Amino acid sequence: MDNSRNYLGLKSGVRPCLAFFLAVSLLIGSCSGEKKPPPPPPVPVLAATVTEKTVPVEVKAIANVEAYSTVSIKSRIAGQLVQVNFKEGQDVKAGDLLFVIDPRPYEAALRQVEANLQKDKALAVKAQADLKRYAELIRKQFVSQQDYDQARSTADSLTAVVNADQVAVQNAKLNLSYCYIKAPITGRTGSLLANQGNMIKENADTAMVVINQIQPIYVTFAIPQQNLAEIRKYMAAEKIPVEAVIAGLENPETGVLTFVDNTVDKATGTFVCKATFANEPKRLWPGLFVNVVVKLSTQPHAVLAPARAIQSSQEGDIVFVIKPDLTVEVRRVEVDRSLDGEVIIKQGVKPGEQVVTDGQLRLVPGAKVQIKSGL
Repeated sequence: MDNSRNYLGLKSGVRPCLAFFLAVSLLIGSCSGEKKPPPPPPVPVLAATVTEKTVPVEVKAIANVEAYSTVSIKSRIAGQLVQVNFKEGQDVKAGDLLFVIDPRPYEAALRQVEANLQKDKALAVKAQADLKRYAELIRKQFVSQQDYDQARSTADSLTAVVNADQVAVQNAKLNLSYCYIKAPITGRTGSLLANQGNMIKENADTAMVVINQIQPIYVTFAIPQQNLAEIRKYMAAEKIPVEAVIAGLENPETGVLTFVDNTVDKATGTFVCKATFANEPKRLWPGLFVNVVVKLSTQPHAVLAPARAIQSSQEGDIVFVIKPDLTVEVRRVEVDRSLDGEVIIKQGVKPGEQVVTDGQLRLVPGAKVQIKSGL
């Protein structure tokens, strides 16, 4: 009986424990059956492939077009303007007749000095003949030395007068030639500031017209001083081509760098350069602003990536590189220079690798991405 009681007592004591462990087991089982949270979806991004190619070494700047030469036409004599032989804005060639100042007063002055010259020549001839006769007479002592000296002085004086008359004739001819004002250079005329019938002053303050030579033509621009050594090096070796890009026109004009200033502007840290353009189609115009590209050399095997792929961080420039499993890796890169929306990378990425160009704000190292054609 005692044994049976013990057995019954043991069983009755074990039942509550078994019930407790069964409840715990059911609770654990129910917890272990819950689903894990799903992984975050891939981040949609835009991507581009890193390339390798030969790129130009060039310097870009904003430039201003200047006339190759500019001449302000003024009259060298006074008089009435009787003829204008061109229209405003017309192309003229060197030697073309532009203006005519009334030549009649200067023709009359020329005739007067020519008449004086003829008169004084006749007197000089007579004086020379008298001098020869006096020389013969003094040898025979028929005249005094004083008379001979007087005859020689008269002949010499009249010879000097003839020389002065000849200079006066040349000066009168020169003044007459100034009545016909010709174009000193080939170029395009500007606004006409003197009209037919106007009285023209000698060397007036205001020009009658201004002529700009536009073939060839200059394009002037400033370049940062850090490019000075490189430009001088290439300029000493060969001609440096320069392209001028005109707003609204597709094809640039091509010229050659011909001038580098001998000083650097202390205020701006730049130096002035000039390129000469043939300007055959006359698309470059004095005063026009253009963008110039100075082509110095070429750089082979340059590694290029879109500029949008470069991000700034506390450690420097970085890119997000897409690995084959479509996860991203952060890489630090060293950028050389920019080139038409791309950057040349010295180190950090290799040709053929893909980099994220848009959507970087949502990325962390190791994040999964989905490459889209557009965001």
